[in-house]
Amino acid sequence: MALFNVRVYGILTDSQKRILVSDEFIRGSYFTKFPGGGLEFGEGTRDCLKREFKEETDLDITIGDHIYTTDFFQISAFNNIDQIISIYYFVHAADPIPLATKTAVFDFEPHQVANPMGESEVFRWIEWNDLNEESVSLPIDKVVVKMLKEKAGD
Repeated sequence: MALFNVRVYGILTDSQKRILVSDEFIRGSYFTKFPGGGLEFGEGTRDCLKREFKEETDLDITIGDHIYTTDFFQISAFNNIDQIISIYYFVHAADPIPLATKTAVFDFEPHQVANPMGESEVFRWIEWNDLNEESVSLPIDKVVVKMLKEKAGD
């Protein structure tokens, strides 16, 4: 039976106009994506995003404007019977943002990727001028990057 999998993601910028991304190791594969995750039953999209940010980054965020909701068919990268619907919002955190980040792509500690079926996550800032569709791995994230850059006139 096919299912819908609703995902909610946040676009967080800091005072230096950098964008936060999550470098993840999931089931033996590497992905760069925006922070966020799956909507749980009984949860609203904004509450989901606040929960996901708190769980992943320990940041308390406020939710800003809606950016985009998937408007095309996208099968899950992890389960070929789920259709993904992703919802994106701008999010805001107090400056300075107290979050440990890396500077290199997929800069995991060896123990974080020792188990090929395990999952690990590290965060990294991308300079606005360096952000492009190739900066992220997932097809819907690529659409959002393109939209953000076009809206900014880049």
